[in-house]
Amino acid sequence: MVIDFQTWITFAIASEFILLIPGPTILLVVAYSLSHGKTATFPLVTGVGLGDFTAMVFSFTGLGLLLNQASELFTLFKWVGALYLIYLGIQLWRMPVESTDWSDDTPMSQSPSRMLWHAWITTALNPKSIVFFLAFLPQFINPESDFLIQVSVLGTTFWVLAVINALGYAWLASRLSQKLRNPIFKQGLNRVGGSLLAGAGGLSLITKS
Repeated sequence: MVIDFQTWITFAIASEFILLIPGPTILLVVAYSLSHGKTATFPLVTGVGLGDFTAMVFSFTGLGLLLNQASELFTLFKWVGALYLIYLGIQLWRMPVESTDWSDDTPMSQSPSRMLWHAWITTALNPKSIVFFLAFLPQFINPESDFLIQVSVLGTTFWVLAVINALGYAWLASRLSQKLRNPIFKQGLNRVGGSLLAGAGGLSLITKS
């Protein structure tokens, strides 16, 4: 057996604990779900899945190692991702109140494709996600077994858990959004979500990596 059950379940539990901690991606999911309701769930979860897959591909093709060695490149990724979050936070903060009272015939200020793209880029541009796979996965790799199969199984496990985690956060936030239809509440949710995004970007800028 390439990966024994005990190693796999330990990896899954450790991954879930890490995923439950809200980071920039989860804050993005919560912010958009609060302001757009259940309409945002599918594009956001899809974007997170694509972003995590992109980060894994980058890691396994050597970009993670490059980021570890080249501090300037790591800093560049970090700044681009942080500034992008701040930009999205400002956009969400400024969203008109009348655009947040969603119905089937109301045009969205953020289309599903734009939300998917934002979630994809936010997840993929986080250099910590890329380095994470290189720092975390090797602890569960058996050098005497097939490396590619082990990486595939563990990577897929993490990816599935990440998608489920994003889906859970999106569902909870959208449920809250549906209960607060009042425009005043909706404006407050927009500003809370915008503040979360901008705050995550700002925190990323001042946190030493």
